[in-house]
Amino acid sequence: MSALPWATQNAPGHAIGLYAQWTPALDAKIEAAQQHLRDACAAHHDGLVQSSSLGVEDMVITDLISRAGLSVHISTLDTGKLHAETLGLLPQIKDRYGFDIEVFSPVAEAVVEFVTRQGDDAMYKSIELRKACCGVRKMEPLSRMLAGRSAWITGLRREQSGARGDVAFDEDDGSGTGRRKISPIADWTWAEVWAYVEKYAVPYNPLHDQFMPSIGCAPCTRAIAVGEDFRAGRWWWEDSSKECGLHAKS
Repeated sequence: MSALPWATQNAPGHAIGLYAQWTPALDAKIEAAQQHLRDACAAHHDGLVQSSSLGVEDMVITDLISRAGLSVHISTLDTGKLHAETLGLLPQIKDRYGFDIEVFSPVAEAVVEFVTRQGDDAMYKSIELRKACCGVRKMEPLSRMLAGRSAWITGLRREQSGARGDVAFDEDDGSGTGRRKISPIADWTWAEVWAYVEKYAVPYNPLHDQFMPSIGCAPCTRAIAVGEDFRAGRWWWEDSSKECGLHAKS
């Protein structure tokens, strides 16, 4: 479990003040993460893409890519249900790093058909319908994002949930295609992520300041309470593994 510490921090309501703590291991972890990225670039060239959720971990990885001077294609998914604060990061990334982020959206006709049949609140009705909504809004666009790619970079960390406790830095993504999944900050802690954000002034979603460590679609994300797991605010009405399928184990 990955309970979040608040009580000992010194800036209530501000994620950096709540969480950031530089650790003795972080300098080495930063260099190791950049080496994982260099190795991935060398192995995959144009076949490599960063699939960014625009969450804080992925913002850190984008910053690491920039600081290492690497040429990596960066893409994101716009499900049609994201918070305005999430989409607001796109121009900030362009201004800060000069990166144009390719945005993949669901097929409009498929969304209309799903909502017409199941309703706009289908995700609350059953796990099956929620996953079907994720399929239309996330999985299908992801399949287009990854088409022709031999590897993708993610912001997965082992600390995020029990289901992610064995995330590797480089592993098969389970698609059956031999495609690799690269998770360069898999061993970072939440405190280290925010210490990096503080040191390098990395742009981040202001919803993280509102106790949302994991941010997805607006109807499916809430703030978490003291002691709750990192992903407790995702699909909080479900007794599930808190995954949408993007990172499901094969």
